[in-house]
Amino acid sequence: MNSLESPKYLRVALPIALLSAGLTIFPLTALAAQQPHPSPPPHDMDHMQHNHGGFMQEGMHHAVAKGIKLEQQVDAATHTITLREGPLTLPANTSHMKMPQPPDVFWTIPLDAFLLAYTPRLVDASGNSVPGIVLHHTAFWNTDRSDFLCPNKEEHIFGAGSELTNWMEIPGYGYRVQTGDNIRIETMVHNPTGTSYDKVYLEVKIPYALAAADPTASTKSVYPTWMDVQSCGNSGYDLKPGKNKNTGTVTVKYNGILLGVGGHMHDYAKQIVLEDATRKETVATLDAQLDEKGQLLSMPVVTFFDRGGYRFAAGDQLRITATYDNTTGKALPSGAMGIAVGYFLPADDSVMSALRRKPKLPARQIAATHDM
Repeated sequence: MNSLESPKYLRVALPIALLSAGLTIFPLTALAAQQPHPSPPPHDMDHMQHNHGGFMQEGMHHAVAKGIKLEQQVDAATHTITLREGPLTLPANTSHMKMPQPPDVFWTIPLDAFLLAYTPRLVDASGNSVPGIVLHHTAFWNTDRSDFLCPNKEEHIFGAGSELTNWMEIPGYGYRVQTGDNIRIETMVHNPTGTSYDKVYLEVKIPYALAAADPTASTKSVYPTWMDVQSCGNSGYDLKPGKNKNTGTVTVKYNGILLGVGGHMHDYAKQIVLEDATRKETVATLDAQLDEKGQLLSMPVVTFFDRGGYRFAAGDQLRITATYDNTTGKALPSGAMGIAVGYFLPADDSVMSALRRKPKLPARQIAATHDM
């Protein structure tokens, strides 16, 4: 498997860099000569109405967490962007349905680059670690691009749950962004513990490589692949007491290969199975690792590098099946998600340009165009 160890040791549930075929790292010397990009002023979200119409938030309505800001720091010396969202107040023993939730915040991409990896963590105001169990989930969506499996959705580029999985950097692949791309960050928190946490921040470190430093295009653009048990609808769904088994399908629209796959589930999860129903093949079976209370610890990753990737053909129908065993004895509203997540390398990258959405015209320009 060249530069990767055995897949079972990769702590990567939803990997931007799940992907390695042992390609050489492209030159980054041009980055060292760049001056640090000025950080934009923090975005104060106090004035915004709470909007949980995103596909991860299931259109739920919550009280709004006040004073939430998104700060960005760009370090050209280490080629790293650090995002910081917060502060959040998390009272003990509070479910995600009752917790005041942060409104969606927006990150404007500051440079033309490849995003290479993501490392999330939760910290307090002093920089001390906060247990990941208080993060229900976070999701990053590129509002300027459509998802290649579900065009009704924005392109989902990163996600994390309580396991706070580190999406590792792997040579040869990256997610291509352009200056000005608008990334919507959707975060939900809860606190099932008996300890209250004050002034909590979600931090995500993102190493990058400038696109201009890769003039020969040796870095391959990969496309986030979110195969959801809810198909192309809202990701969250209710858990009834006991065993729950849900199945959804999506259709591949382009020829290419899946480089690897992991999973995203919630507490009381048992398993995700991804199948190519057209070829009647099981692509991957992912068994959840839980603690004695049924809380999710991790999801495994399966890679396909030793066989040159798992080939998809346009028109292939993929089936996703998620199994839970809810041992609480009661229904858990919006308690589950079942998503198989990987990265797709298209056979012809040029056709993927159709995913970029046309810029929206300003309101005045729209009105003028209509009048004419």
